[in-house]
Amino acid sequence: MEQLKLFIDLTRLDKPIGYMLLFWPCAWGLTLGYDFNSGFKIYFFYLTLFFLGSVLMRSAGCIVNDIADKNYDKKVSRTKNRPIASGKISLRSAYFYSALLCLMAFLILLNFNNFTIFLALGSMPLAFLYPFMKRFTYWPQLFLGITFNYGILIGWASINYEISLISIIIYIGAIFWTLAYDTIYGFQDIKDDEIIGLKSTSIKFKKNPYFFLTLCYSIFLITLILVGVIMDFSLYYFLLMLISIFHLFYLQLIKLNILLPSSCLKIFKSNNLLGLIVLVNLIIGKFL
Repeated sequence: MEQLKLFIDLTRLDKPIGYMLLFWPCAWGLTLGYDFNSGFKIYFFYLTLFFLGSVLMRSAGCIVNDIADKNYDKKVSRTKNRPIASGKISLRSAYFYSALLCLMAFLILLNFNNFTIFLALGSMPLAFLYPFMKRFTYWPQLFLGITFNYGILIGWASINYEISLISIIIYIGAIFWTLAYDTIYGFQDIKDDEIIGLKSTSIKFKKNPYFFLTLCYSIFLITLILVGVIMDFSLYYFLLMLISIFHLFYLQLIKLNILLPSSCLKIFKSNNLLGLIVLVNLIIGKFL
């Protein structure tokens, strides 16, 4: 039981926000590309595969991140007790767990078409390079957005065997969504990060964060509107987008207190609900 608890701590399985933020873009891409006139069986089958793949890849990513950051995690109050940083799990075991999780994710990937498989494999370097970005650039959150939202392209390709303009537009918008919510998350560690020399958009825009966050969320919403126009969604889609606008600009930005870590974490986690809201809105846009 102790080893199981350490494994859960290592992979953050007890913190679903991470794998859900990886799953929602996959679900968006799948929903946009899917023809619901052909029934729901394949849709829910692929949705399940994307969910399992998100859990596995996010878990593997957490391990890779902790291996790369083990010396930094020891110096940050929020992360100093992580299994690798604290020495509770060896590097050898961590590498084994990561490889096993990637293998399981690959077996899930084999259920898709060849184009989707090759496209998904192309995201692997991004996933393993991300942990090192905060050493070299103030834009690691941008790199995370490129990585985390890659599932939009995969979800679309799993149905259409190609990448389209629509999938690229919402992919770009989702990158800005991630750029904003992970900047909010980064405000929790800003003091420690500055001391140990790590970089982030939280640090870069600490003097004017609300302008930057508003810009990112605005771009995200504009791309959702643009997708609705291109796909000729009904008025219901655009009316329901008011919920997303309220969530982003009131429940997140107006309620945000960047000086209070608990506020940053709470608002960061609220993006899980936003992911669901956008998914429901896309489904309604396809039906009505």
